[in-house]
Amino acid sequence: MTRLLTVLLNWRSAEMTLLAAEAALVALQGIDGAMVIVDNDSQDGSFELMTKAVVARGWDKGPHAVRVLQSGRNGGFGAGNNFGIRAGLPDGARPDFVYVLNSDAFPLPDAIRTLLDHLQKNPKVGFAGSSIHGSDGVPHRTAFRFPSIASEFEGQIRFGPVSRWLERFIVARPIPDMTTRVDWLAGASLMMRTSVLDLIGLFDEQFFLYFEETDLCRRAALAGWTTDYVADSRVTHIGSASTGMKTWDRIPTFWLDSRLHYFAKNHGSAYAGLATLAHITGGLLWRTRLLIQDKDRGDPPRYLRDMAAHGLRALSRSLFDRKTPQ
Repeated sequence: MTRLLTVLLNWRSAEMTLLAAEAALVALQGIDGAMVIVDNDSQDGSFELMTKAVVARGWDKGPHAVRVLQSGRNGGFGAGNNFGIRAGLPDGARPDFVYVLNSDAFPLPDAIRTLLDHLQKNPKVGFAGSSIHGSDGVPHRTAFRFPSIASEFEGQIRFGPVSRWLERFIVARPIPDMTTRVDWLAGASLMMRTSVLDLIGLFDEQFFLYFEETDLCRRAALAGWTTDYVADSRVTHIGSASTGMKTWDRIPTFWLDSRLHYFAKNHGSAYAGLATLAHITGGLLWRTRLLIQDKDRGDPPRYLRDMAAHGLRALSRSLFDRKTPQ
């Protein structure tokens, strides 16, 4: 019998996580497996609140048994989900598939079954993700191409002729209206074949937040496993409930670290440097246009300066490491 492990990661959003778990349990009806809710060391009473709520609602003894576990450290999205994946099913059995669901994502009743059916019917597909929409019903862009030097320049210059010229490199694809193959998907609602994770490994825990799904899907692709966007699996996603991304006053260091790590790990340090240079060049050209056009800059304050300083620090560390005798 096929068994599914569902993993929800919580960080200081216990009430919302319980709502997401409740929606998932409805969508998991008729599917064998279990759910683990991982508290990523919230230190705000989340773990205790969720533990009591699960017992009070009888979820711990339900047909899809729910456990609440404490990771003991806030190692980020990848580390927290890895903790839940490694915990496995409560009886020690091995799941055939792992389903990762954000704490602010709410699957429709058939969303999880649709992903599972897709993977079972397509044995060459390693990962499958849902069609995501906001609470207002507006669809979100969650189907992507892998980032590149070209995409870094295009994304920052924001100029129609350049975008048309570099269309095949644009990271955020137009929202698909049917199930389709993609490079990578946002991890808000993502199902993974356990045999693929055994082959390529779990999330790279050097990514604290952002780019970890990109890296995981790229490793799967290099190993010959594809990723599919499944249009009929629909999930409502509030977005940024834990990260606060929509209200950032400055671009956080962890985002800059994750971005640079992705490029350096997958393409080398020289490529990472050129990608940063392309990003900054495109951004400077965009800001030059803003001198004559009344448009929203679209970035947090000091965005390019922070990126340039971060890149220079990384370059300095790299040069120092090369000179330091082993």
